[in-house]
Amino acid sequence: MLLTRLRAPGFDFEAIRSEFALTEAFDADAMREAVEARDLHADSRIDRTDIPFVTIDPPGSKDLDQAVHIEKTSNGLVVHYAIADVGALVTPGGALDTETRRRGQTFYLPDGSVPLHPRELSEGSGSLLEGQTRCAALWTIELDDVGEAAAWTVTRALVRSTARLDYAAVQADVDAGTPHPSIAALAEFGAQRAAAARRRGAVDITLPEQEVVPDGRGWRTVLQPRTAVDGWNAEVSLLTGMCAARIMLDAGIGIVRTLPPASSESVDALKNTAEALGIDWPAGASAGAVLAGLPTDEPSTLAMMTRATGLLRGADYLAFDRTTDPVDGDASVEHSGIGAPYAHVTAPLRRLSDRFATEVCLAVVAGASVPDWAAQALPELPAIMRGSDSAASKVDRACIDLTEAHVLKNRVGDSFSAVVLRGAEGKRDAEVLVSEPIVLGKCDGEPPAGESVTVRLARADTDSRTVAFDYVPVTA
Repeated sequence: MLLTRLRAPGFDFEAIRSEFALTEAFDADAMREAVEARDLHADSRIDRTDIPFVTIDPPGSKDLDQAVHIEKTSNGLVVHYAIADVGALVTPGGALDTETRRRGQTFYLPDGSVPLHPRELSEGSGSLLEGQTRCAALWTIELDDVGEAAAWTVTRALVRSTARLDYAAVQADVDAGTPHPSIAALAEFGAQRAAAARRRGAVDITLPEQEVVPDGRGWRTVLQPRTAVDGWNAEVSLLTGMCAARIMLDAGIGIVRTLPPASSESVDALKNTAEALGIDWPAGASAGAVLAGLPTDEPSTLAMMTRATGLLRGADYLAFDRTTDPVDGDASVEHSGIGAPYAHVTAPLRRLSDRFATEVCLAVVAGASVPDWAAQALPELPAIMRGSDSAASKVDRACIDLTEAHVLKNRVGDSFSAVVLRGAEGKRDAEVLVSEPIVLGKCDGEPPAGESVTVRLARADTDSRTVAFDYVPVTA
């Protein structure tokens, strides 16, 4: 996948921070609690520093929520997944607890993050840093010979990461046949879980991510294609989240991530797109199965995946307790994109709801009552997470839009090669992906979806952060 090298020097993202009222500063009481944080469950923790965990994160990351170890047994695979035990480090009802409920999650901008917790905790005492003994919620999940979860549990433990890995390095090691011993079975695990996802009818949309990254004196936009390791590592979190949802649903208390089934209209629209692009849709095949069989890096695949995002609308959070116990199998508790009930529990340093869902799971598995501070917070969490998710999405898009406008502001009238991700639909403009520089923009006219076309830059406005193109039809 082509990565552009064009830069947009001379600006930063402070205006976006101001627009969305994002500030890193914590008040004195919250900072003191973070700096003085101590393990509230130190006396009841088991020692599992014997497990050689590793972390897999983007280069430079310091807020390390997860550490993994996968072992092969005669019956299948066993996944050990250590998650930072933030619930043991944040005093319920304290100043830091209050402030994290206001923020909801960590916000990531190209020139730095605005963290959910002070860095002294999120990148220090709470982070699963290499060589450091840390408190964790340790998930142990046993898989059968086809990768289905057969048994699972979670407990408080002490763990130690033995290596800090990044996706590219892990992918290179796997390709060379020399994976780290702690994740030597990751590829097998990933293949089994991908097959399980297809059996569940899951929908996996593998669009490359558009990002803004530093480049010397300025910034550039890039497309980051998802590697196999990205997918395999994501499956570890998905598996854990499904086990967590099962624990909470069985107990009748907790918070799950939900997604309603795709509407018949969105499925029909995707089928129409497939037909227009010449993509075969076998009778009876699910949307997830068709998408999983598409070739990578084809223009038609990008267009098909873009259209498929319409299947995954309406994501939400559902908090419940024993007085509003959802019926097992009720579609309202399902995440249709995953094909099963699912909960967020694997990123508590960066996402608020994970701390509370993890606390529920730990209590249920231990046969204890859910702590009042966690149970009482559950009804408030869906609204908090909806708001912070929406804000995070807007911040991401604003940063990309600003960079694109700066990159192109002196090139209005120039022509570019592009792939049409979506054709014009009524009052909705077409959407195109320009390959050099990497820019995603609206396009006037009627360019054909899934085709490679020529477009002309009509507008690049840094004040409004907008970029727009005109379609240039081929003339005989």
